[in-house]
Amino acid sequence: MSDGTTYRSATYLSLLPWQVRERRFPPTRLGRRGLNPADVYAFLDRVALDMTALHDALAESRRETARVMLELRTWQSDQARADQDPAR
Repeated sequence: MSDGTTYRSATYLSLLPWQVRERRFPPTRLGRRGLNPADVYAFLDRVALDMTALHDALAESRRETARVMLELRTWQSDQARADQDPAR
């Protein structure tokens, strides 16, 4: 049964934006064969920017979730106290 999470090996570490941005590849041995390094690095910078935006959005979402959960717990506690109050 799946709980909605993605399986990952314990040895798998997610890439961080700075790791993508700073990744360098060795030059090819046969002259100009292979990819244009400038294009590769431009793409890696773009990926890193997108990853940064996603990490920021995820962090904001987690903060908002924590805030809503705290407010819900407070509301539930208030409701439970009001239900137990004999003055009602």
